[in-house]
Amino acid sequence: MRIPILKLKKYLLVSIQTELDDHTALKFQEDLLKEIHRCGSLGVVIDLTSVKVIDSFIAKVLGDVVEMSDLMGAKVVLTGIQPAVAMTLVELGILLRNVSTALNLEQGLIKLHQELGE
Repeated sequence: MRIPILKLKKYLLVSIQTELDDHTALKFQEDLLKEIHRCGSLGVVIDLTSVKVIDSFIAKVLGDVVEMSDLMGAKVVLTGIQPAVAMTLVELGILLRNVSTALNLEQGLIKLHQELGE
């Protein structure tokens, strides 16, 4: 299964609507990085509202996606993080220091727009 990545002007929007398995997470990572490069995207909003739990591998992939996107010049905002997901990320020591968060996709877009000074 592939996770859709939508382009909105200079941004990419991702709404993960399913629980992630290892294969889907790795494919998402690859697809997102290719889209950032192809589109020259300045920012990415990843909506995790539908993701109720994650395991250690998915948490690591998510952290890697954020770091890799940053290295490619795309600011990431995570939205809709559920309590269990937040606890797992902290318990596993996944540090998302350069990542902004927002409650929902709309607020995530506003925050991304503000942080990029546009």
